Amino acid sequence: MRAQNSATRPATIAVERETDSAAGPATGSGTTSATASGATSGTLLAALGVVSFSLTFPATVWGMESFGPWSFVALRSVLAAAIAGVFLLALRVPLPGRAHWAGLAVVAAGVVVGFPMLTTLALRTSTTSHSAVVVGLLPLTTAALAALRTGVRPSRTFWAAAVAGAAVVLGFTLAQSGGALSAGDAYLFASLLVCAAGYTEGARLARTMPGWQVIGWALVLCLPLTVTGSVLGLAAEPVHLSGHGIAGLVWAAAGSSFLGLYVWYRGMAEIGPARASQLQLAQPLLTLVWAVALLGERLTPAAPVAAAAVLVCIALTQRVK
Repeated sequence: MRAQNSATRPATIAVERETDSAAGPATGSGTTSATASGATSGTLLAALGVVSFSLTFPATVWGMESFGPWSFVALRSVLAAAIAGVFLLALRVPLPGRAHWAGLAVVAAGVVVGFPMLTTLALRTSTTSHSAVVVGLLPLTTAALAALRTGVRPSRTFWAAAVAGAAVVLGFTLAQSGGALSAGDAYLFASLLVCAAGYTEGARLARTMPGWQVIGWALVLCLPLTVTGSVLGLAAEPVHLSGHGIAGLVWAAAGSSFLGLYVWYRGMAEIGPARASQLQLAQPLLTLVWAVALLGERLTPAAPVAAAAVLVCIALTQRVK
């Protein structure tokens, strides 16, 4: 499982042309029905994953009603690691080979610790809608970093779309921040880099082990750090338990960090990464909807426009090589 925050999943650099498994000589109505059923279930699973990821920022805002940022992130990771550990033990998954631990450390640093911590700090001063637009650039950031990491050279059209998307987000950020980047924006842009690194390394590891095991072992690897962080954070930061706070923590741990990634990878395995990535394009817009419905935020006219523009840019990168 590629590590995701909790907020988003990476887009592929170059989408290979997918062939429809139902195309070609028919082998009988039973085979066609099974193929259609698999495509439908895969699409539903992947869509459920996108919905769960889109709720990460609202859940974080709720969670910080009860916990400080450091204790919230640490507790979230501890709970997610406990859930992952149960699955790893129940299925008797063997320990990863020694060659995989360095990569898992990058995933852990980028996705389990870095991205949640930086976005949580950003949400102390930035609105959920503002953060959703900025982090909507994550698929492009991941694709660019993966190109550098793997040596793949996307086309000029890809890079033009990527640069356009970055320009839209930067322009939106500067306009919302009065012409200068705020501390929250700095956290958000830093979170893009660390999460993209974790996603890129997770994608490499997922070639040799199931994706959910990648995030599972990354969470377990961080347990000494996150348990210590939980103890220190709870001792240093005030705790005011509330229904919203507990619900936010539980969802960030179980929904975003584990369940969302589990159904996402199951769905992606059935319909392919290219089709699944198309569903993820709706994630920033969904987060804007949750920001209004759950948090009562008022969107500026620029927020949905910028999110839609980034969506178009990402869609272009999905269709070029």
